[in-house]
Amino acid sequence: MNQPSARETALDVLLLVTKKHAYSQIALNETLIASRLSDKDKGLVTTIVYGVLQHKLTLDYFLTALVGEKRKMDDWVKMLLLLSFYQRTYLDRIPDHALVNEAVDIAKRRGHRGIAGFVNGVLRRFLREGQPELGPSIIESKRFSIQYSHPEWLLSLWEEQWDKAIALQIAEANNRAPHVTIRVNQLMESRQELANRLENEGIQTKNGALSKDCLIVESGNVTATRAFAEGRFTVQDESSMLVADVVAPQDHMTVLDACAGPGGKTTHLGERMRNKGKIIALDLHPHKTQLIDHAAERLGLSNVKTIAMDARSARDTFGDAAFDRVLLDVPCSGLGVIRRKPEIKWMKNAEDICGLIPIQKMILEEAASLVKPGGWLIYSTCTIHKEENERQIERFLSTHKEYRVEPTFSERIPSVLTHDQSFYRPGMVQIMPYQFDTDGFFICCLERMNDATD
Repeated sequence: MNQPSARETALDVLLLVTKKHAYSQIALNETLIASRLSDKDKGLVTTIVYGVLQHKLTLDYFLTALVGEKRKMDDWVKMLLLLSFYQRTYLDRIPDHALVNEAVDIAKRRGHRGIAGFVNGVLRRFLREGQPELGPSIIESKRFSIQYSHPEWLLSLWEEQWDKAIALQIAEANNRAPHVTIRVNQLMESRQELANRLENEGIQTKNGALSKDCLIVESGNVTATRAFAEGRFTVQDESSMLVADVVAPQDHMTVLDACAGPGGKTTHLGERMRNKGKIIALDLHPHKTQLIDHAAERLGLSNVKTIAMDARSARDTFGDAAFDRVLLDVPCSGLGVIRRKPEIKWMKNAEDICGLIPIQKMILEEAASLVKPGGWLIYSTCTIHKEENERQIERFLSTHKEYRVEPTFSERIPSVLTHDQSFYRPGMVQIMPYQFDTDGFFICCLERMNDATD
């Protein structure tokens, strides 16, 4: 049996994601590991999969304009045309004849001669006529939805919570490929020492813009290096690295990471504590606590203990005032990581994201008593949604007079994050994906006072 080409492999992954509701990252990784494709072709598969998912609504509009809304076709035929449109519109160095010929060959193998002829005709018309224009009769909200390839409800949500310009900047950033960023294990070496080591292994990097622990990978497969196997760094988005700065754990402290899987923030705290003190890392799913254990072992950390349990029952296990710091990186809608998981745009709706708000509230309520007086409660999400972020905190503070926003918060985050009052308030900050080419992220720090009257 012949090895599927890069484009046919991309087609298979896209069908898994769009029809079987597989996670893009997992489906792509598993498919590429099982394939015999070259590194170059694996890169093309990755580009096509994420590109089609990012620009799907725009590509759907192209297809409808070319064949009409009533034309019925199999899922694989539609996806084959979409990925062909994507290559022609967004990628360079792919000759038109190669694009058409390979799509037709795939259609012949998977269907009958009539389907191959249909694919050939649609693609040749697309090459001849170019991208269909957005007609003047399309209302503005739908026009922006098609142009920026985001559902109307999501653009409307961001426009209501901020404004139209910000909503469109978020959407535009979501359609750009994300950086690969890594966090140096400062227990082993400095950021510059790691950069030099990686350069000797053929990996080019540059310093991140926000975190002193961050390197941005400019070229090379960084997880295939000896430095990775030796535990000298962790792959993590730069915005997430700021959580450790906000938590600011001391090496004598007892810290709870209550929603810890897969362990990126847990291990960063362990490094910051110089492998001293004690970190309890909880996750509801045992396979995620195993991932934390493996990460801690690779990084040489022995101050992390994992427990598979629901954070909403933590008080029964640990009692009141048990921790100097409690980190709640709560389950969220993930609207800040659409660049990395573009299927989020198409698999979730307004009801789905609102369904997480009561769960976040319960976790906050449960954690409130776990913090020692004078200790800190840190709340973070990887989403861009005020109801899950600052409004969640406002509701919590209105019923917990023993808490206040921690007054030195601004001293522990990059000063550039405090400049825009649309995103910064005392004790909390919203990072947008277009600001620094990071994920969208929210961080808040609250202090438990010695008593309710302090």
